Amino acid sequence: MPEGHSVHRIARQFGANFVGRTARVTSPQGRFEVGAAELDGLEITSSEAIGKHLLLGFGGTAAQPAHVLHVHLGIYGAWDFAGAISVDPTILAAVGRMGQTGMRGIPVRAGVDGEHEDSIASIGAPRLARLRAGEQETATEAVDFPPEPVGQVRVRILTDTAVADLRGPTVCEVLEPAEVAALAERLGPDPEAPTESRRKAEDRFVARASRSNQPIGQLLMDQSVVAGIGNVYRAELLFRARIDPHRPGSAVTDDELRALWRDWVKLLRIGVETGQMLTIDGLRGARRAAALANRADRHWVYKREGLPCRRCGTSIALETMQGRKLYWCPGCQL
Repeated sequence: MPEGHSVHRIARQFGANFVGRTARVTSPQGRFEVGAAELDGLEITSSEAIGKHLLLGFGGTAAQPAHVLHVHLGIYGAWDFAGAISVDPTILAAVGRMGQTGMRGIPVRAGVDGEHEDSIASIGAPRLARLRAGEQETATEAVDFPPEPVGQVRVRILTDTAVADLRGPTVCEVLEPAEVAALAERLGPDPEAPTESRRKAEDRFVARASRSNQPIGQLLMDQSVVAGIGNVYRAELLFRARIDPHRPGSAVTDDELRALWRDWVKLLRIGVETGQMLTIDGLRGARRAAALANRADRHWVYKREGLPCRRCGTSIALETMQGRKLYWCPGCQL
């Protein structure tokens, strides 16, 4: 499932290429015809993310859109972009030019798990995961704009210069402003979301985590405690903090929780800027290039079960916590 950094990148992509333009909204698949009709012909006025939730405003103003398209990609969802797509300038300033601009036709798609995470053409579930979900497509070259919809496109958003196709989302719905506010209240804090100050978000995370007796490894995956953290960031944050994932939230000190939050702020920003979940600090030169190219070189514990810990040599453990794989080091995190 795409984690928070990917959804923020999608929001920035829409902000850079779609906000301020009138959109033709359709449902080629036919499963979102009513919602598409509500949005069709309106200007896209805002693009924001809270955790794993994308919120695209239509009509009204940026501060008060008339309608909001709410999308949660889930495990198999993805956005594919084509047309004159450019990278958000705040990302360019941080990491330089990534991907192509002025693309035409069928966008490049991820081929294997973890590949092309920094793509500006396709963001979401890796291509193979989407095919395993039953999506049957044949990518063909196209020279005309817009390209014909390919496969099961739930929503197509088309402007005069760019097109975005949504496939396989868990949630795709139109919300009114009051419903968006209720959603934000239910979700935990997100350091990249515009809904509150960083300090208020940190305080809210500490308060929600510290009053629970559930394991901290479970709490970090609870989107009502903190929004945007998935399996990769959960494992890596706890390892970096040397915290046993089984320790109850109420037994984690406020200082430890604040340090966890601040590390999440740091890692999320790196993920948004690079498109990669880089969780090992100090990577330079060939090591950084290897980490950008291969997940095996960018994480401390994630998917390293049975291998020696990079710090202490203890075998990395793998277990299941609430139905999700948990990777941790019994040597460093006890």
